[in-house]
Amino acid sequence: MNDSKKKPIGVFDSGYGGLTVLKEIVKQLPEYDYVYLGDNARAPYGTRSFETVYEYTLECVQQLFDMGCELVVLACNTASAKALRTIQQKDLPKIAPHKRVLGVIRPTTEIVGNYTKTGHVGVLGTTGTINSNSYPIEIAKFFPQLIVHQEACPMWVPLIENNEFESEGADFFIRQNLDHLLKKDTEIDTIILGCTHYPLLINKIKKLLPPNITLLSQGEIVGKSLVDYLHRHPEIEQKCSKGGNTAFFTTDSPENFDTAASIFYGKPLHSKHLAL
Repeated sequence: MNDSKKKPIGVFDSGYGGLTVLKEIVKQLPEYDYVYLGDNARAPYGTRSFETVYEYTLECVQQLFDMGCELVVLACNTASAKALRTIQQKDLPKIAPHKRVLGVIRPTTEIVGNYTKTGHVGVLGTTGTINSNSYPIEIAKFFPQLIVHQEACPMWVPLIENNEFESEGADFFIRQNLDHLLKKDTEIDTIILGCTHYPLLINKIKKLLPPNITLLSQGEIVGKSLVDYLHRHPEIEQKCSKGGNTAFFTTDSPENFDTAASIFYGKPLHSKHLAL
């Protein structure tokens, strides 16, 4: 990937969840080349400190830069919440002033106000994302009138990654967290799935929610936002290679990654190991 002509778009996640975002990005922008990096050896990020998430994320972003990427999407809510701003403001000017790093939180918060009729919004996410308060802070920039309530769902990612997301046990935890959120505010009519794993639970969530509540899943939103970003930034778009190829890398076992990743990506894939 060090060939100067190869400028794939980098997509990073702590593990598998970012594949739900990559799948939608590729659907909307199939002509580009992509490199996906999952830091599975150090996942999950959701329970780690701000400093640790920042260090790990910066290391992976630098790796994607070294592989030729001019643009990197942090397809991870925890990394977007705990590391993106520091990387954009402190690190990029020093290490790669002409390269760009984007996240998944802002695209969702920019449009949430277009969906709610009551002005009451809920956010479901990992403990790290919820404790960062990134969603309420970002929503307030675009829609200061909205009332936002959050609910941390620490069991959801382990259930998904252990392939238990179709089980009755998953029903228990999903119902519990949804009940907690809606008890905080009975007027919530729009809920953001603030974790890229959660689309795998969307059918169960819909069954357990009142039919009037809108669920916002990030993949399609981030895909549309990236289409718009490349249109508005031709200086970046022109550097991105177009071969329709996607390469997958993991910091853990490729065999284990490929088995679980296909569930998130929706089709079989083959990854390579990458040592950081």
